Amino acid sequence: MDETKNSLKELGINELHDDYVSQKRFEDGGQYRFEVPGIQGPSALESLLNACDDFDLTIHRATQTKGIMFLLDEEIEDMVDLADDANIQLFLAVGPRAPYDTSATVQTEEGKRIGYRLRGYKNLVYAIEDVKRAVGLGVRGILLYDEGLLFALSKMRENGELPSDLKFKLSAHAGCSNPASAKLFESIGLNSLNPVRDLQIPMLASLRDAIDIPIDVHTENPKSTGGFIRHYEVPEMIKVASPIYLKTGGSVAKHHSWDTTDQEARQRAKQVALIRDLIERFYPEAQMSKL
Repeated sequence: MDETKNSLKELGINELHDDYVSQKRFEDGGQYRFEVPGIQGPSALESLLNACDDFDLTIHRATQTKGIMFLLDEEIEDMVDLADDANIQLFLAVGPRAPYDTSATVQTEEGKRIGYRLRGYKNLVYAIEDVKRAVGLGVRGILLYDEGLLFALSKMRENGELPSDLKFKLSAHAGCSNPASAKLFESIGLNSLNPVRDLQIPMLASLRDAIDIPIDVHTENPKSTGGFIRHYEVPEMIKVASPIYLKTGGSVAKHHSWDTTDQEARQRAKQVALIRDLIERFYPEAQMSKL
């Protein structure tokens, strides 16, 4: 095993000890930020932001997971305006993904491994057009589910076909769960990585040590992905995985791409408040990014 470990070390993938603490930070020096997923439209986003005011919360990012193709131009513009006014990041999910395609395979037990990836040339083109539409309406954050699409979009950004300030975030549904995969995604242009939801603290540390981009970690989950809640692990998450986005509010939903109601958006904000209070109680020295 020593030879294998040495080979991995040459690739920048190290064996870590239990006392590992990340020294990496966001550009403003912060260790953590808050992200609220599942905000599928302007009404839910407005309710979330109002609830954050009520709870005196700072959030840094809101993510729409259902797909750009489900939003009218006016809805996208409204979400962009709301995010700009609140000074938060807005990420919209790309489509059409496999479950929206003609394949019956993705509905089977074996086919579920395909996840939300794209099938064939035309769907790759459709997805890029989906992104271009959102970008043209002012969106600068795109949630991706397919590593090939990330490669193509990153090259287009590099070549000036897409804005240089466009950011790409990878979904947990892409299945990243080890440091080698994390390095691969970072090397092809990823800006923010959401690994699979159930990685243990040492596993998160191994990803952090291998890459420099932010890691987005679910602090709780919808019933469809296990429904487990990790609130008390958050201080350790921050210590080993900073810079980290704490993806909070997921347990409000029954499944991925759940249409969050205005009331549920407020419940998601409450989950953020619970995490904030827990950090202040158990890791008060942790540095949160400003808006």
